[in-house]
Amino acid sequence: MDIGAIFLLLAVLLVTVVFVARPFWENRRRMTVSADEHEISSLLAERDRLLTALQELDFDQTLGKIPAEDYPGMRAGLLQSASDVLRRLDLLQPQNGNASVDAESRVEAVIAARRADASVQEPDHAGVSDEEFEELIASRRAVRKEKAGGFCPKCGKPVLRSDRFCPHCGKAIQ
Repeated sequence: MDIGAIFLLLAVLLVTVVFVARPFWENRRRMTVSADEHEISSLLAERDRLLTALQELDFDQTLGKIPAEDYPGMRAGLLQSASDVLRRLDLLQPQNGNASVDAESRVEAVIAARRADASVQEPDHAGVSDEEFEELIASRRAVRKEKAGGFCPKCGKPVLRSDRFCPHCGKAIQ
C-alpha cells in the first residue's frame, strides 16, 4: 500500500471520528446548568403546580365538594405558598417595572386569566325569552314522542316506531 493512501485513509478516519463525536462534546457544554437556573426552573414548576391547585380548589368549591368552612383556610394556605414562591422568583429574576406589584395580587391576576381561558363560553341567548325556550323544548319532546315505539322485549332498549328490528340486540319487533 502506498504511503499517500495510508495518510488519506487516516485523514478520512479522523474526520469521521470528529464528525461523529462532535454532538457529544457540544451537549456536555450545553448541559451545564447553574444552581440559580435549576432553582428558577423548580420554582416555576412549583408556581404552576400551586396555580393549578388553586384553580382546582376554586372549581371544587363551586361544585360544592369542599365544605364552606374549610375553603377560606385552604385557599389562604395555597395563596400564601404561591406568594412565597413568587417572592423567591422575584429575588432570583427581578422583573422590570413589576417589582412593586404585590405577589398575592399577581397570583390572583394569573388565576383570573386562567379562569377566563378555561371558562366555557355559553351561547348568547339575549333575544330569547324563557317562554320561547320552554316552547322549543316542548315541541322537540312532542316530535320524539311521536317517533318513540316503546322498548325491545328482549333487551329493554328504546326502539322507534319505524324499527322492524331492535338496533341493539337484533330481535324482531312486532
